[in-house]
Amino acid sequence: MESLIAARGNDDENPVAARLAAVDLPPDYRPSSDEDFMSVQQLAYFRRKLLEWKDSILRESSATLETLKAEPMREPDVTDRAASETDWGIELRTRDRQRKVISKIDAALRRIENGEYGYCEVTGEPISLQRLEARPIATMTLEAQERHERDEKITREE
Repeated sequence: MESLIAARGNDDENPVAARLAAVDLPPDYRPSSDEDFMSVQQLAYFRRKLLEWKDSILRESSATLETLKAEPMREPDVTDRAASETDWGIELRTRDRQRKVISKIDAALRRIENGEYGYCEVTGEPISLQRLEARPIATMTLEAQERHERDEKITREE
């Protein structure tokens, strides 16, 4: 298996992103614990997954903006207008949450390029492939995340 360091090469001539984009993954490829952790194939897989997720969010956001522009609220009935405003408020809050997810996706893509992706930012241990599959923007192992949430809860309660 080719390592990230080997894939990295000279950043000026062969950036990680370009090398990972060039990796030809089978359509049914899924990372496996039988492979070297965060091999070039695994990194290419998660990079593709993150980029597809980001693209999906951006398409949804564009559709929302187009709908907002095309359909101004003109409901004559106060109740209908209030319902529409509530619906749009929910939609805009969803888009705001997705904007935050995009920044986490971008951070994960930077970690891939820096060779830090897949490792816990607290312990330095590998994050399980199952966790990364479910949440590719994860920055902590499940144990570290649970500990962090417990500490956060204790701090809020004080």
